[in-house]
Amino acid sequence: MLDIINEIVKSIDISVARRENFAIAFSGGLDSSLLAKIVKDNFKDVTLLSIGFPGSHDIEFSKFISNKMSIKHITYEINIENFIIVLKKIIKNMPCNNLSHIENCVAFYYISFLASSNGFNNVLTANGFDELFCGYNRYRQIFSDGIVEINKFMDKKIENEQMLVKEIQEVSNEFNVSIKQPFLSCDFIEYAKKIPIDKKITSSNDLLRKHILREVAILLNVPVEAALKPKKALQYGSLIHKNLIKGIKKEDEIRKLLLTKINH
Repeated sequence: MLDIINEIVKSIDISVARRENFAIAFSGGLDSSLLAKIVKDNFKDVTLLSIGFPGSHDIEFSKFISNKMSIKHITYEINIENFIIVLKKIIKNMPCNNLSHIENCVAFYYISFLASSNGFNNVLTANGFDELFCGYNRYRQIFSDGIVEINKFMDKKIENEQMLVKEIQEVSNEFNVSIKQPFLSCDFIEYAKKIPIDKKITSSNDLLRKHILREVAILLNVPVEAALKPKKALQYGSLIHKNLIKGIKKEDEIRKLLLTKINH
């Protein structure tokens, strides 16, 4: 267990070295809570940033967990009028050609805006944990296909996430904010892929997954509500997906832009 903790700390250290000015993108879930706890315990006090529509799961749950962790927390509530403007801007200007990437770019537009508005020019994220530790439900669906197929899928997810990282950074450049992804470094990917699959997922019925990360979180006294929380993707927890679908239904321009982009 100490080995994985050391590897996580080392990866974070490379991202935060000589950077006095950084915050953490935070939802209150396992991944971002583990990142926040390790940064707080090993580096310095840090500020957590959360975005979402009013009453969204990510806004409410992140407040609860940040309070339990006694870490400074800043939230930003998205309003629908501004969301429509930002959504159109992302669709028109970004190369994203699938809905998930568009939604993530919208989310990081607001995270970057929130960071810049509060004097932060570096933001750490826990992206990579889901890919490397079988966080997605699809891992459960292909479990019976065997380790070879699981590893193939993992490679595809990592490649997709690295593409998304570049798109997110393009969005963040508008605010002069650098997005740091310590768990997508070559060294951490190489290390994590050597961890046995059964430490990550145990069966086709495994609804929780990422077991070794959850054990680390509990060992480090991450609140159990976060350590054992099932995955909820950013675009769903923030209600970005729900409001994007509403926008598609209400606005012909958004619908046409998306159809052109996704079918391109």
